[in-house]
Amino acid sequence: MIQQLKTGVLVIGGGAAGMAAALSASRAGVEVTLLEREEKTGGVLNQCIHHGFGLQFYRQELTGPEFAYRLQNEMAQHSVKIISESYVRHIDTKNKYVEVISPEGVFTIQAKAIVLATGARERPFGALQIPGDRPAGIYVAGLAQRMVNLENTLPGKRALILGSGDIGLIMARRLTLEGMEVLGVVERLPYAGGLTRNVVQCLEDYDIPLYLSHTVVEVRGRRRLERVLVSEVDDNFKPINGTQKWFDIDTLVLSAGLIPQVEDLGENLEIDAINKGFAVSNTCETSVTGIFAAGNNVAVFDLVDYVAAEGWIAGQNAAQTVQDKKRTSKRIPLIRGKNVGILVPSYITPEEHLRVYLRLRKPMDKGTVVLKELNIEKPFQYGVPSEMINFVVNRDKLQELKKPVRIEVVE
Repeated sequence: MIQQLKTGVLVIGGGAAGMAAALSASRAGVEVTLLEREEKTGGVLNQCIHHGFGLQFYRQELTGPEFAYRLQNEMAQHSVKIISESYVRHIDTKNKYVEVISPEGVFTIQAKAIVLATGARERPFGALQIPGDRPAGIYVAGLAQRMVNLENTLPGKRALILGSGDIGLIMARRLTLEGMEVLGVVERLPYAGGLTRNVVQCLEDYDIPLYLSHTVVEVRGRRRLERVLVSEVDDNFKPINGTQKWFDIDTLVLSAGLIPQVEDLGENLEIDAINKGFAVSNTCETSVTGIFAAGNNVAVFDLVDYVAAEGWIAGQNAAQTVQDKKRTSKRIPLIRGKNVGILVPSYITPEEHLRVYLRLRKPMDKGTVVLKELNIEKPFQYGVPSEMINFVVNRDKLQELKKPVRIEVVE
């Protein structure tokens, strides 16, 4: 007989967003169950041994494991039920009914509200469609990080990093510190994909070259990777003849971006076409009442602190759903305008403060974020797509809002 469980708030995913959601919902006084596929919660935080976490969420600089431990300890104090090594087989979003597989067998959970905190996955090598062989020695950055930081194993001797996302930049430094030779970081865009501080601290401080407007165009190796061909690219990312150069390496580390993990997580949940994640309001509610989402499955954030902050809001609002507190169903579209790429949220619910996160479509020396319908202008100095612009609009400014709000960035 299949075991049937019940809970108030069900959180799926035990990374920063999921732990923060579970904690805030439990502190609001409702029963909380958290499902985590690994043996312990923490997600990628457990392997991020570098500093730079918690500056906004905890007002203290922490390593990834320290950040995770804080949330784990607080969840234990507030009696959050954690079911580890569990995998969601099916979600009935209408009835808040979830089928779960674990080492103990198959069981179901009936919840009153659900928070999806499933994070993001790394773009794999096959998705890059690079011609050549398919030898051993090609790793996504997260796997290389896990090997070095958790399994005490070096992936090779000579490496090249493809893509300048933050994990790739950090791994360039980490591999160098552990004795590997890192020949450079290759980025097809004319600017770095990671935070400026990581470019400085992880590359410039260690004299690791950054090849902008370059990409890998061929891979060679029999059983193990032997060399890759790198070429400069034009504005359309097409290789420029005569600029090719071979790099003799045994390890290629991919830092080619993250993709929100939204597949097979329920029917009828709207997906934002640009973010590639769940479309949510500023209460973190999805297009289905009582289903919330937070973190990198909504959009890929640049800081874990933002992920945890959004998880906290999702948990609070999920708890209000369980407690049947009066909540409006009003959802006003927040529409992208000029120069706006990634944008969170997709909708505005006037009862909650509006927390805006956006990425520019191109680097700017200076500019102004404009929300004309709210009479708001936010100037900034120097902005790049890799670093989110974020600000809060007080809910008092939203009370009379009736029509969609357009957000744009003017130079």
